[in-house]
Amino acid sequence: MVLAGAAVSSLAAWAEGIRADFPILQRLVNGQPLVYLDNAATSQKPQQVLAAMAHYYTHSNANVHRGVHTLSTEATHAYETARQKIAAFIQAASPAEIIYTRNATEAINLVAYAWGLENLKAGDEVILSVMEHHSNLIPWQLIAQKTGCQLRFLEVTPTGELNLDQLRQYLGSGRVKLVSLVHVSNMLGCINPIADICALAHAYDAKVLIDACQSVPHMPVNVQAVDCDWLVFSGHKMCGPTGIGILYGKQELLRAMPPFLGGGEMIADVFLDHATYADIPHKFEAGTPAIAQAVGLGAAVDYLTALGMENIHAYEQELVEQLYTGMVNLPGVTVFGPRQRAGLVSFTLEGVHPHDVSTLFDQEGIAIRAGHHCTQPLHRHLGIQSSARASVYFYNTPAEVEQFLETLAAAVAFFQSL
Repeated sequence: MVLAGAAVSSLAAWAEGIRADFPILQRLVNGQPLVYLDNAATSQKPQQVLAAMAHYYTHSNANVHRGVHTLSTEATHAYETARQKIAAFIQAASPAEIIYTRNATEAINLVAYAWGLENLKAGDEVILSVMEHHSNLIPWQLIAQKTGCQLRFLEVTPTGELNLDQLRQYLGSGRVKLVSLVHVSNMLGCINPIADICALAHAYDAKVLIDACQSVPHMPVNVQAVDCDWLVFSGHKMCGPTGIGILYGKQELLRAMPPFLGGGEMIADVFLDHATYADIPHKFEAGTPAIAQAVGLGAAVDYLTALGMENIHAYEQELVEQLYTGMVNLPGVTVFGPRQRAGLVSFTLEGVHPHDVSTLFDQEGIAIRAGHHCTQPLHRHLGIQSSARASVYFYNTPAEVEQFLETLAAAVAFFQSL
């Protein structure tokens, strides 16, 4: 592993030194070295994360909290230390503001049901956008059906960015209670100005929830500087395991929200006819939690912190510039989203279904995504049913991007010859 402070001749050399930490990058796919460009769907896991989870299971496997024996004490320490690391990683004011969930989807649902049902009513408005992942759309549809609140949707500009003028217009109604938006679009790649959005929404007394699944793994995020009310992200996209996500929330909001799930661990005292609840964060963590996953996510945070999120973001910007400029002028290829973007590019190849494009790449050992990327409304807005997507992370290399571009150019030539 090459640390953030290590002297390297270039960011590309820095990335090459990291790849040995990822065992899966050494495998062959269809007889070719794996080129993994599906990082927006899930990231690969370094040996350090795998080792941390194995160590927990082989040395300290026990349930957390309440137990006073050695293994339980060790497990609790590892579980809560991970929470402290995660809080520091996004610069939360307190570890109590970090809620473990199964994934980011559950984190959004927690806010929707614990806050939305209590605070939204007929006549209120919730602002979303057409670029939202289904995870930040379906929960609010369900809440709207239950409360009678109205959902309003921001469109995208012709260059593929969020329409902030429309946001100002909607907020001017005085009826908006919540703005819930993605930080980085998993299809367009645009980076939305969330600090400006939060300041604007708060000026109209609206709360803000940020879906940061595509930003927290790739760039520095400071929740206090952004001043969002809630922020969610998933462990598996940032070198951590599946089965764990994070809800960040301001303490006063979390304390005012009722529990989302009931059961063990989230209580203070239980009687046959009523109960009192634990303080945050445990009020929202009913039942035996994903202990090993929390330990793994804590190790992933250590790993990313050692590399330096500024380094990661700067390097990915180099890769995506190479990717974008190599694609945008290819005949028959349509690239979606703005020039300035995070490390992903969605595209279509004229006359070819994205699944066929992805299959062709897989034959060369290159993993990309094809489909609607859980953004069907956005695809309809763009007039397409699906797209292909290549997405980079810090362990990818310029040589891999060049291999992708050569394969895409060959695909263009092949299909145009038919």
